[in-house]
Amino acid sequence: MIPASLIAMAAFFLDTVLGDPQSRWHPVAVLGRLIGWLDRLLYPTTGSNQRKFAMGAFLTLLVLCIAYAFAEGLLLAARELPVAWGADLVSVILLYFCISPRMLAKAGQDIHALLVKGDLAAAREHVGYIVGRDTAQLNEADAARAAIETVAENTVDGVIAPLFFFAFGGAPLAVLYRAANTMDSMLGYKNERYLYFGRMAARVDDVLNFVPARITGMLFVMAAFLLGYDGRNALNILVRDAAGHPSPNGGYAEAPVAGALHIRLGGVNYYFGERHFRAYMGDAHMEISAKHILGAIRLMYTVTVLFLLFYYLFSLYYRGVS
Repeated sequence: MIPASLIAMAAFFLDTVLGDPQSRWHPVAVLGRLIGWLDRLLYPTTGSNQRKFAMGAFLTLLVLCIAYAFAEGLLLAARELPVAWGADLVSVILLYFCISPRMLAKAGQDIHALLVKGDLAAAREHVGYIVGRDTAQLNEADAARAAIETVAENTVDGVIAPLFFFAFGGAPLAVLYRAANTMDSMLGYKNERYLYFGRMAARVDDVLNFVPARITGMLFVMAAFLLGYDGRNALNILVRDAAGHPSPNGGYAEAPVAGALHIRLGGVNYYFGERHFRAYMGDAHMEISAKHILGAIRLMYTVTVLFLLFYYLFSLYYRGVS
């Protein structure tokens, strides 16, 4: 049986080499279709807000149970195979589908390349692929800021959180986390339809990300020191600004990245033509430009490697004392 820490490294290696396959049969895509079908099936068109909340909570619980049971069932079936490493291979593949550092890096790299080329219109279009804000009027700094914020915040839910839950509960728990995060991205809106119906999905995602986000924040500080960025300022901004983010977890990724790169994230965004202000993360010592996107990507990859290294060292220690 392969140690779990090496399975995690193998999944990261697969993602680095192959990236995230774009297929309608990707487990996350299948999860998304399941959530969408249950949304249409269970959403109460009449009744009180309490009924909307109850049905949304039922949907959330149902999807989490299905996701966990699916992964556990695959592992149980794999253990019946005549090869001893069957379950380990299934775990590698499931975790590989749950993490997406290469896709995250590519999204940032594509926007960086377009900004460097001076094609702001195409950069705005690509920003629209990864954020929900209006992009038609973005300038270069705003487009770069959107990319940096996406890379930083998604380091938690696209990389560290799945690895964290895999470390505690194997592939089934990592798949459960991915299901919760997918539900939040589809249902966790504060609009008329989802304010109550999607509230449980949003709360579950917040709770699950609480610890991974704070681990990620400290890893970003370590990564800043290792890469020659301003690690001391990353720590200062993490402590000062992280709690000001509208998300209970997003600031713990964005703040140290802003501090490390000496830029200021947050500020004014437009959604469906309406102006929204998000608390600033960091100080505007430098104007945000395309080069800072690459800095965020380097930090993201370094954070991933650090987590895997600490996971491996902890597993060695645990085996030594048990």
